[in-house]
Amino acid sequence: MKKIILTAVAVFVFGFANAQEAKFGLKGGLNLSTFTGDTDGLDLKLKPGFNVGAFVAVKLSDKLTFQPEALYSMQGTKIDEFEFEFDNAVYLAEAKINLSYINVPLMLKYYAAEKFNLEIGPQVGFLVAAKTVAEVNGNEGEEDVKDSFESVDFGLNFGAGYDFTDNISAGLRYNLGLSNNAKTESGDDSKLNNSVLSISLGYKF
Repeated sequence: MKKIILTAVAVFVFGFANAQEAKFGLKGGLNLSTFTGDTDGLDLKLKPGFNVGAFVAVKLSDKLTFQPEALYSMQGTKIDEFEFEFDNAVYLAEAKINLSYINVPLMLKYYAAEKFNLEIGPQVGFLVAAKTVAEVNGNEGEEDVKDSFESVDFGLNFGAGYDFTDNISAGLRYNLGLSNNAKTESGDDSKLNNSVLSISLGYKF
């Protein structure tokens, strides 16, 4: 299914780009991510990460640009300090959940001014790795938790951007997770959604 979706996106993007005024480019930047939803009372914090990838900007008119992207994105969350009980003892721990996605946003950009744009569009993400890193009493351990998360994530992006030149641009974007990214058992209604704020720089060739 993943290959079918990616192939369909690629055919659409490159077929559309060949028929329009298009520029290809690279982009990358900082992520600040966490989870929203049923967090069991844990005080989740923003976790820094990065995003990097490629895009094609297809000019539809003087005001509208269609911009599909393919990005590697490091997301997740962190918990600065929490208590847990083990073997009749209470411990203080810190933990990070590190998720890695290949995200495919399909953005529509509206130029409200010559260099300033507003953007909105859906996104599908494919989970490639998920690990929990925990520290207890100075001892650190890592565990693969990919089986605890859904392999496909859906979200809605919206943000703003500014073109410094015809080639160099900057953007601020928020990804609102729409699907439950935690695998649950039958009868479990709990949900976790990705929440990611991204700041990026882009270069068009």
